[in-house]
Amino acid sequence: MRRLLVAGNWKMNASVAMTQSLLSELRAAQIDQCDVAVFPPFPYLTQAGELLSGSDIALGAQNCAAEESGAFTGEVSAPMLADVGCAMALVGHSERRTLYGETDDTVLAKTRQLLDNSMTAVVCVGETLAERQAGQAEAVVAQQLKLLLEQLNAAQWQRIILAYEPVWAIGTGETATPEQAQAIHAFIRSQLQVLGADVAQATRILYGGSVKAANAAELFSQPDIDGGLVGGASLDATEFLGICRA
Repeated sequence: MRRLLVAGNWKMNASVAMTQSLLSELRAAQIDQCDVAVFPPFPYLTQAGELLSGSDIALGAQNCAAEESGAFTGEVSAPMLADVGCAMALVGHSERRTLYGETDDTVLAKTRQLLDNSMTAVVCVGETLAERQAGQAEAVVAQQLKLLLEQLNAAQWQRIILAYEPVWAIGTGETATPEQAQAIHAFIRSQLQVLGADVAQATRILYGGSVKAANAAELFSQPDIDGGLVGGASLDATEFLGICRA
C-alpha cells in the first residue's frame, strides 16, 4: 500500500516568525495519519530543519539547480540542500515552467541532481486550461513524463514522487472533481507501466490543485491519488492539519 503524503508548498511566503509559529504547531500536532513534508523558501530551510529535528515531518526545497556547483549566481544546488537537511525538493512546478521557462530537459537535469545526492524528487506535471479544453491533457502530461521514463531506470524511480497539477486549478479556487483528478492520475500510473508494474504501483502521485480540508477526504479516497501538494492552505496550520487528518 502507498502511504499518503501531504506536502506543503509555501511558495514565496515566509518570515522567521511565521516559520517558528507554523512549524511549532505542526510538530505539536503529532500527525500519524499520513506522511508530511513542508517546502519553505530557501532562506528559511536551516531554521525549518532545526525546528523539525527529531520529528517525522520531512523538509523539502521548492527548487534546485540543474548543476552541482560552479559559477551560477543565484542558484542553489542539490548538495547544498542535502547539506542543510533537505530530504526532497520540488522539480518542474507549473510556476517554474510557465514563469521561468523550465523545459522537460531542465526538469530531467534537476531530477538527476537530486537523485545523485540521495534526495527525493517531487516532479510536477499538469496541463493548462487551454490544453484541457482542447482535449490535450493526457498528451501534455505524457510529454512531460517522456524524458523521465526514457532516461531514468526503475531503481531511480524509487526516489521519485509525481504531483499532478491541473494548472487551471492552482490559486484559482477551482478544483478538479474527484473523478477528473482520478482519471488523470490513473492515466499517469498507466504511463509508468513501461518501467514495470512494480514501479507503476509503488510510485506516489499527489494531487496539486487547490486542496483544502473540505475536499481532501473525497480526493484522497480515489484509488490513484496518494495525497496532496498543498499551496495556500499549507500556510494555515489549522487548515493544513485538517487536510492531513482527512
